[in-house]
Amino acid sequence: MLARKVGTTALAAEGEAKGHVHATGETCGAACGHDHGPRVPAPIDRAALVSARGLVLSPGGRTILDHVDIDLPQGEIVTLIGPNGAGKTTLVRALLGLERPDAGEIVRRGDLVIGYAPQRFDVDAALPMTVERFLRLGLAGNRAAVAEALAEVGASRVIDSQLVAISGGELQRVVLARALLRRPNLLVLDEPVRGVDYAGEAELYTLIGKLRSARGFGVLLVSHDLHVVMAASDRVVCLNRHVCCSGVPTTVAQHPEYTRLFGADAARAFAVYEHHHDHRHDLAGAPLPDEKGKG
Repeated sequence: MLARKVGTTALAAEGEAKGHVHATGETCGAACGHDHGPRVPAPIDRAALVSARGLVLSPGGRTILDHVDIDLPQGEIVTLIGPNGAGKTTLVRALLGLERPDAGEIVRRGDLVIGYAPQRFDVDAALPMTVERFLRLGLAGNRAAVAEALAEVGASRVIDSQLVAISGGELQRVVLARALLRRPNLLVLDEPVRGVDYAGEAELYTLIGKLRSARGFGVLLVSHDLHVVMAASDRVVCLNRHVCCSGVPTTVAQHPEYTRLFGADAARAFAVYEHHHDHRHDLAGAPLPDEKGKG
């Protein structure tokens, strides 16, 4: 809902006042939280930590990103979802400056400091390295700083453990602690709950929400799940080469079946994102009109 956030166009203001009709025929009110098809592109949001407009990336003629707009504001959690091959990791790399788009504009705030937790982190079993030593590699910080970061992520007890000896869940928290040691104002997490069960996922989501509240940084969280997302997300963006839809999630607490499945405490960490697409995709990922009016 970039137009609403920037609030600069008469089109956006008119739409907010009158509500909208989706391609499905569904009418939404002013606060529905979903994008509504073609509109005047919002200008770059220079108050955001990162703001991008019209990103295109087509290596070798194969389109990976097609005119993507996104904002990462200070203090907000943006969850990025989409099917495999949708371009999520490519978009993250472009936003971080690791991938150069063929077209479009990216503006990063002058004081931007990024803490990044990658999708995969493989540890060589033959590598003798403690958690403390790993966390201090290439970063300014002493044992006290390392201990503080581990305490924040609930992993204090592993500070002297060999990196190869800790569990997968502990390793995820250690990688998160390393990102925190940079004192970021933007935390980027690429599928941080991959391979974790729902209980571990709920714990990690709750932890990320608490860290955001305590530190006030922005969060870009890439998720493999297309429907169940982090409840604390301020905005969900569904990507499949282009932005298919975006909006706010609905708390799982409103869906009793999830409470029965996860338990009341875990359910509070999750939310359901309801997609409203006005198109479909072919096998190669190209958008097609939705003849039936269903996304």
